Amino acid sequence: MNYHIAVIEDDPNIQNIVSAFLKKEGYEVTVMDSAEKGIKLWNTNPPDMWIVDIMLPGMDGYEFCKQIRNESEVPIIIVSAKDEEIDKILGLELGGDDYLTKPFSPRELIARIKRIFKRYRPEERKQSTESDQLVIEELVINRDDRRVFWTGEEKDVTTKEFDMLLLFAENVNRAFSREELLLRVWGEDYFGSDRAVDDLVKRIRKKFQDLPLETVWGFGYRLRDKEES
Repeated sequence: MNYHIAVIEDDPNIQNIVSAFLKKEGYEVTVMDSAEKGIKLWNTNPPDMWIVDIMLPGMDGYEFCKQIRNESEVPIIIVSAKDEEIDKILGLELGGDDYLTKPFSPRELIARIKRIFKRYRPEERKQSTESDQLVIEELVINRDDRRVFWTGEEKDVTTKEFDMLLLFAENVNRAFSREELLLRVWGEDYFGSDRAVDDLVKRIRKKFQDLPLETVWGFGYRLRDKEES
């Protein structure tokens, strides 16, 4: 599949460099210089991924991410000159799947894009076979097409929400430390705070009310089997 990636960046030099590298990798690319133009694209020809700068004229990247997340779980990579930990946490809280600080290597960006697409696979939104399903009480996870159902209703989830849910569901009653969750869900190249784990758990609990995802005080989290409660 020829993925469509939309880039929202107001710096012409970065626009040209990122666009050139993406096209070289075979992606269809749309470049815009404002979040407002991004909203228009979303309503007419939504891409498979967004690459969004934070500091934009008019609507900033944070508000853009918030609006997109209210409607979809399409992957979003945030790029910004802001390298403070609080900025990264805010970006992830608003639904960003990854955060890159300027200046960044275009090759690193490409590597992160490929990693997200490998997990997300928007072209494989099809019905899974029963062997691909993991069922834990009212929670049903289809591994192959990365779909999640709760009490019979399909839920939209981000890449990291899916990865964390699958990890817990495959290891019911096992307690994971925050450090291990960072390693298993975010990967070895993530150097942010473990607060990202707490924020992700908070989002999962909000979407999956009554899911027995418990806090192990002073350690981390676990998904409890209700029969073991």
